[in-house]
Amino acid sequence: MENSLVLLGSTQQQDPALAAAELFQQLHQPDLALVLLFISPAYDLASLGPSLHRYFGNALVVGCTTAGEIGCHGYQQGSISGVSFAEPDFFAVATRLDNLHAFELADAFEAVMTSRHELARKSGQAIDRNSFALMLIDGLAACEERVASRLSSALGHIPLLGGSAGDNMRFENTAILLDGRFHSNSAAFVMVSSRHPFEMFKSEHAARSGERMVITEADADSRLVTEINAEPAAAEYCRLLGLDPERLDPHTFAAHPLVLQVGGVPYARSIQRVNDDLSLSFFCSVDEGVVLSGTEQQDLVGSLAHTFAQVRGKLGGLQVVLGCDCILRRIMISNTAAQSRLSALLVQNRVVGFNTYGEQFNAMHVNQTFTGIAIGYATGTATIHGAE
Repeated sequence: MENSLVLLGSTQQQDPALAAAELFQQLHQPDLALVLLFISPAYDLASLGPSLHRYFGNALVVGCTTAGEIGCHGYQQGSISGVSFAEPDFFAVATRLDNLHAFELADAFEAVMTSRHELARKSGQAIDRNSFALMLIDGLAACEERVASRLSSALGHIPLLGGSAGDNMRFENTAILLDGRFHSNSAAFVMVSSRHPFEMFKSEHAARSGERMVITEADADSRLVTEINAEPAAAEYCRLLGLDPERLDPHTFAAHPLVLQVGGVPYARSIQRVNDDLSLSFFCSVDEGVVLSGTEQQDLVGSLAHTFAQVRGKLGGLQVVLGCDCILRRIMISNTAAQSRLSALLVQNRVVGFNTYGEQFNAMHVNQTFTGIAIGYATGTATIHGAE
């Protein structure tokens, strides 16, 4: 029986050369089309890039730093997780997008058209509904809305999944890996052609609840909300949700996101931190005049398990799920029984990915969401299992 060429791997080796060697042993295969790596920021990136290049050579290797990795053992920390795809089941091309603050629609159309042409040349077939796009983007450049919306417009019906690179909640430096080096203020745009069926999906665990609140003063570009209901933002947030202003921290924000309703679909708007002037910094842009609502928490593990069941119902078995899981979801269940349950669920569904500073779902930049692309099996194929 013909094999579909998907390999999973991960390493806990901290030495860059040893880590690269272990990943090469697990992920290398003939006719490599693409290697995706999700990398703890604890690594010496200046050494890791060249080490990976020495082993993988001219193969297409794309990755980013994380706020936590997802791999063969579920939730991981201080590691590198990865997946590789091989021709002829998969073909891929990648483009680095720089100077993100100046990224315009014309740039998006150029990147997409160039990628489509190259992917068609490689695969020998038209790029249509057999293709999807991935974006890994600097999580501190605050440009996800701009880049995702423009790329999605240029892509048309081709789905776009993205994740914002992290640095373990230090908010100092996040980086994208492409061409054997790590880059800041950049994004890696990848287009993949697959002979296997795939499904893009998202899962939230918070439903709209309680009073609505109007953003009355904000700077969308800096993702700063100064006033809610014409009151200092942090004070009004606490009043409406019944929170203690002295205890605003990542755990509180993770447990109490706000939500924007668009076309009946909820999109979380998560808070990054409270500032000295009682303004709130968000993980995504929030415009003046927008109406947000508080949320009621639902079973995070149960909601994701239900989503996976729906996806399996459409695809049958899963070769791999490329997953972007907001770091605030992981923070919310840290040191609870739910963390081990969720980690086991990720293993069960062959998820490879990372904890993000934000997720991109087509044109939308979202927070506190699990987004993914699940890849099933074409008729008459079987999988090669990666390191487990």
